[in-house]
Amino acid sequence: MKNESSRRFTLACSLALAAAAIISGCSANSPSSAAGSDTSTANQTKDMSEVKIMTLDPGHFHAGLVQKEMYPGVSPKVHVYAPLGFDLTEHLNRIARFNLRAANPTKWELEIHTGPDFLERMLKEKPGNVVVISGRNRGKIDRIKASVENGLNTLVDKPWIIRPEDFSNLEATLDAADAKGLIAYDIMTERYEITTILQKELIHTPEVFGEMAKGTEADPAVYFESIHHILKLVAGAPNIRPAWFFDVTQQGEGVGDVGTHLADLTQWMLFPEQPIDYRKDINVLSAKRWPTVMTVDQFKRVTNEPRFPDFLAGSVKGDKLDYFCNGAMTYTLRGVHAKMDVIWNYEAPAGGGDTHVAIFKGAKSRVEIRQGKEENWKTEVYVVPNNAAGKAEILAALKKKVEALQAKYPGVGVEDLGARIKVTVPDKYRDGHEAHFAEVTRRFLEYLRNPKAMPAWEKPNMLAKYYTTTKGLEMGYRSTTALR
Repeated sequence: MKNESSRRFTLACSLALAAAAIISGCSANSPSSAAGSDTSTANQTKDMSEVKIMTLDPGHFHAGLVQKEMYPGVSPKVHVYAPLGFDLTEHLNRIARFNLRAANPTKWELEIHTGPDFLERMLKEKPGNVVVISGRNRGKIDRIKASVENGLNTLVDKPWIIRPEDFSNLEATLDAADAKGLIAYDIMTERYEITTILQKELIHTPEVFGEMAKGTEADPAVYFESIHHILKLVAGAPNIRPAWFFDVTQQGEGVGDVGTHLADLTQWMLFPEQPIDYRKDINVLSAKRWPTVMTVDQFKRVTNEPRFPDFLAGSVKGDKLDYFCNGAMTYTLRGVHAKMDVIWNYEAPAGGGDTHVAIFKGAKSRVEIRQGKEENWKTEVYVVPNNAAGKAEILAALKKKVEALQAKYPGVGVEDLGARIKVTVPDKYRDGHEAHFAEVTRRFLEYLRNPKAMPAWEKPNMLAKYYTTTKGLEMGYRSTTALR
């Protein structure tokens, strides 16, 4: 009873903090409060000059990051439709902190609509013209599809699907958006990371990189490794995750979740502004999945739950949880062999954090991104000549390329480290993962106001990346079953 009372108190305090900080207050509207909504909906559909956001069941902190700053032409009033609980109160607290911060505070006003029928109410009332979705991944595509079918634009966090059987639903949803003239946009933040942008520039500079290698399954020409950690400390305290995060049928697995970014980057970097046809351009060769094993105490530390909930019973072996969050896959994209490893360790080494490795192999050099202890856990770009004899020529070509990049990225430099060459990046360009959500949102708003600006390759390439990840998952499940 004491634990339950504490949980209710925490919930009440969270609501109080959010309500006090958000300028307009938070009103938990009942279905009957929607009187007159038909008129407002009619008005908003006639006038798209003002963007009006609705947030649907914000179960992940990425939903809040979309509102980390204000945007011209976007109404400060945001309607949130969600069940009352931990996910909602955490979201309200994030927006409250944005409004309360000393530097450049936001001025969001929230109206909260709670209840088990939150999706149906949103589709009926429609006080906005854009839906932001970031939360539980199982069934996410059904919510996106329902929003599009009801005439709403959607800005949605990855992944849209985590099961192969949902692929046809994804394709139908994108087709419906096209038919209705709506924008359905996937939040691909990694395209805005400075080191990724520079790596892309360099692999398309023949004097530095040469021709892209094809590689083999054993020695792929493209390799991504993304290592994350379940336990993350914020101000010295564990960042609490909802228990459902550890249910891979709701959250998804490594390849299906984080792997979405890696498949997207592979396409975006190798074949920029080119449509990928998933039917003929992609061939998944191998895949595997494996668990990170957690004790009850470890689970409690990151969830505040005293025991494994019943819905995880199928993954509990003895007194430990097999959290199948890790995965690897190898595939070809237009004949280029690519591999990804997605790994979730329980906690980072002392002083460390999440890490990212990206390697592209060319005829003259490799262009790498690394983020380890040597890099002080920051992403850095290296050019590694394939042989010492060609280094001088590659170094001269790299200096010439970096000089040309000064017009767009002044201050980027070159440092000769001997066997490899580092591309130095000023801190002013390292704005961090959270800032990229605003960049994606601004791009989405641009497409919303001018749908013809949306590149024709976005739709087929979105299908291609989800085909890649879900086929990898499917093969990984078959491999796991074969081992039993």
